[in-house]
Amino acid sequence: MQSNAAIDLSAANTADPKHGAATGVAHVDVLIVGAGLSGIGAAFHLQEKCPGQTYAILEGREAIGGTWDLFRYPGIRSDSDMYTLGYIFKPWSEAKAIADGPSILKYVRETARENGIDNHIRYNHMVRRASWSTQDARWTVEAEHGPGKERVSFTCNFLFMCSGYYDYAQGYQPDFPGMASFGGRLVHPQFWPADLDYAGKRVVVIGSGATAVTIVPEMAKTAAHVTMLQRSPTYVVSRPAEDGVANWLRAKLPAKLAYSLARWKNVLMTMFFFNMARKQPAKVKAQILSMVKHELGPDFDVKTHFTPTYNPWDQRLCLVPDSDLFASLKGGTSSVVTDHIDTFTATGIRLKSGAELPADVIVSATGLKLIPVGGMEVVVDGKPVDMGKTVTYKGMMYSDVPNMASAVGYTNASWTLKADLTCEYVCRLLNHMKAQGLAYCTPRRTDEDDAAEPFLDLASGYIQRSAAVMPKQGARAPWKLYQNYFLDLMTLRFGSIRDNSMVFSKAKPAPQRAAAE
Repeated sequence: MQSNAAIDLSAANTADPKHGAATGVAHVDVLIVGAGLSGIGAAFHLQEKCPGQTYAILEGREAIGGTWDLFRYPGIRSDSDMYTLGYIFKPWSEAKAIADGPSILKYVRETARENGIDNHIRYNHMVRRASWSTQDARWTVEAEHGPGKERVSFTCNFLFMCSGYYDYAQGYQPDFPGMASFGGRLVHPQFWPADLDYAGKRVVVIGSGATAVTIVPEMAKTAAHVTMLQRSPTYVVSRPAEDGVANWLRAKLPAKLAYSLARWKNVLMTMFFFNMARKQPAKVKAQILSMVKHELGPDFDVKTHFTPTYNPWDQRLCLVPDSDLFASLKGGTSSVVTDHIDTFTATGIRLKSGAELPADVIVSATGLKLIPVGGMEVVVDGKPVDMGKTVTYKGMMYSDVPNMASAVGYTNASWTLKADLTCEYVCRLLNHMKAQGLAYCTPRRTDEDDAAEPFLDLASGYIQRSAAVMPKQGARAPWKLYQNYFLDLMTLRFGSIRDNSMVFSKAKPAPQRAAAE
């Protein structure tokens, strides 16, 4: 199945699966950064659509999986269905559409193994710097390798960033007053300690986002009690963990056809709901709150704890499969408190209202940090690039940065829907340049282009905190980020590669040496 020129990394990975080898191939046509959901997908698309193009994957950690290997907190799962979060080329075959983290990790690793992609991965290669030379028409990529952080270099014609935009090194942790005085365990979900035993203990989870609503019902199964402490409510919707229609289709039809139909069904449903939220926010808000009231009953204070001040999809909605959070609240194993923290104490948290929340364990589910291109330093012809001042081209490339793309998913739908389309477009771009004898392409904005806007149009705290460092988007195509699968489908799969904003170039001829005297 693998049609690309092979780069044999298997020996290095076999000899030292955790650290790989610091020696070996120095140049590839395409260098992929990140061996998570996006990176493995990018490798598959390259193999299928760009035969003959060599590639390698640099992975900063010691395993495949990215987010799904890093995050190991209780109940870790997707808040998107696997018929759209799954790859377009590999049908999801398990019964649960809202899958747990280990199942998603297994799926990603299976994809890599089945297609020989794992032989192209160099583990424990943390990319730190990428420098473009127009004279050479190539990138030089520097990475820190292994526990000794040995500096190693690679060169490539095209750099494909598949590292997402989360900071893997640290999450967002507010400096709450009195934190040092707390006598129990304080943990952040991004770095869940394997030795944490919370059975029979009192737990407070700070936060109301996707991570918090996942952790609370799971920890409540064995904890003495779990309290979700939030400053303000979030929209929470329930959805069956299994997709009955998809399971019926899979039982009646060939796997690929059933998967495709289920995928399109869920794409259309998601887009319909999002568009309704934008066009009729009051109606959608009433529907969501009616559902929550039905779940929790007439005696629960839905207005205080589950009624946000903003409209649906001004921030991401939180999904709970099979109403697990609501069941936990009704059953009394968990509760929700809406208040502000005054200070941590030796035995818990004191709130602004004066109430005390006793705790043996406090989980700070306070959010993530965003960084562009994995925090890598980018240099073009000797000049450092401020990624926060670049503007994204078609949601994947960057103004004035040649031959580099990023796989970035949707905020209002499954990540992989956009990642797959991005990979398809990158393959079309590479094939076009090869057929035309072109060495590199550079998105260029003109004076007529509109002023830049924030890259992600959501009011979520983690996005607002990182707005200055993240790339921007323009007000019109091809610089506008539409968050619309149909528009992206037509543009990225079927639209022209050439437009007025993309400048294609042939390689400069090598300078001739002076004749010997």
